[in-house]
Amino acid sequence: MKIAFVGKGGSGKTTLSSLFIRHLAANEAPVVAVDADINQHLGTALGLGDEEAAELPAMGAHLPLIKEYLRGSNPRIASADTMIKTTPPGRGSRLLRITEDNPVYEACARTLLLDGEPVRLMATGPFTEADLGVACYHSKVGAVELCLNHLVDGPDEYVVVDMTAGSDSFASGMFTRFDVTFLVAEPTRKGVSVYRQYKEYARDFGITLKVIGNKVQGLEDIEFLQDEVGEDLLVTVGHSDWVRAMEKGRPAAFELLEASNRLALQALQDAADDSYAHRDWGRYTEQMVRFHLKNAESWGNAKTGVDLADQIDPDFVLREDAAAVEAILSPRPQPHRPAPQPA
Repeated sequence: MKIAFVGKGGSGKTTLSSLFIRHLAANEAPVVAVDADINQHLGTALGLGDEEAAELPAMGAHLPLIKEYLRGSNPRIASADTMIKTTPPGRGSRLLRITEDNPVYEACARTLLLDGEPVRLMATGPFTEADLGVACYHSKVGAVELCLNHLVDGPDEYVVVDMTAGSDSFASGMFTRFDVTFLVAEPTRKGVSVYRQYKEYARDFGITLKVIGNKVQGLEDIEFLQDEVGEDLLVTVGHSDWVRAMEKGRPAAFELLEASNRLALQALQDAADDSYAHRDWGRYTEQMVRFHLKNAESWGNAKTGVDLADQIDPDFVLREDAAAVEAILSPRPQPHRPAPQPA
């Protein structure tokens, strides 16, 4: 399952995503963790020192390699230079799988041991001083979006993405790439404001949205969240001595995390697992194509000098097939493309 953690800055989004990753690893599940936040803190939340976290390879720096590998022998893509963040796979494209070894993981991922269990960690890379005034951070997460477009994951396999804070996640089509989105909200008016934005933006895209109430101190906080987000409230989390020790760089064994918080994490995993039954690969592929056409018409065609709509394989639907090198083909209607308007 592909899982996103979102929320306003300071809500505890990265802390909770790191706890969920540790929980999955403790259950011996295959996990790829991705830090796609403008503030790169997932590595340190998973136990890396500051210097180790700073040395994580930046996915954006390896974008040419990622494009060339994913392009494979796809005849609709003349060169890796014509690929953009939304380029969809087609016949001949290489697909990524959670547990395999490939050049993308070799260049961009590092394996961490969390209480002896391996987790692959990838990071977009920080927003640097050289980027100020000349680059948008969302250009850095393009490598993540491209990888998600080419990812074939199955049951009991997990990709967990710590997204950028606030509603900035909607600056690209990446928000449609997930089976479930966990929104971390504090029991305050500001805490639930991002929820309202996310709920409104996601309404037309079939997004499964669940709220984690964080920093909850009592029944009044729970009732506030229930009034504000209703049935979208999945679990609430309060103070944790284990988390406090982790934030000081001195975490105990994960099995010593408070029982109430371990139950909350299991509820997150159950919700993610339940979402698998509702996976719609056809809709997933159609949304991929929709955002590719939108980006092509907005800026991609002008940047690459080609009509990027030609990259779309009209008979291709990304599907799960662990034994196949390519995705299964299935006919589907071609997406609607508005007719060009006269000047």
